[in-house]
Amino acid sequence: MVMSKFCDAFSDQQLNQVTVDHILDFLNQLTDGCKPQTKRVRYAHLAAFFNFVKNNLISDFVSPCDSKMLRKLYRPKVKIEWDILEKETVDEIIFRTTDDRNRLISLDSP
Repeated sequence: MVMSKFCDAFSDQQLNQVTVDHILDFLNQLTDGCKPQTKRVRYAHLAAFFNFVKNNLISDFVSPCDSKMLRKLYRPKVKIEWDILEKETVDEIIFRTTDDRNRLISLDSP
């Protein structure tokens, strides 16, 4: 879908004539009203295409998707990783609790 629309929009231009501003306008039109994850995926598809062209077809090609502005705009969301406690540690915390109310609340939890 992304590549067919890209070809429709830029069929009259050479790849080295496509600028960062053209890509930004294209992505804004393509992803208007979409969720952020969809926007990142569409950008990734376009960036992968330009990387393919650079790596396999035109070695001195400069990808318009390599600009700092676009990379920052479509940066993946930072994932927070939680430290998971071992079952033995949780059991020890529960059974070392001196307050009966807290122990009952901990034991009733799923």
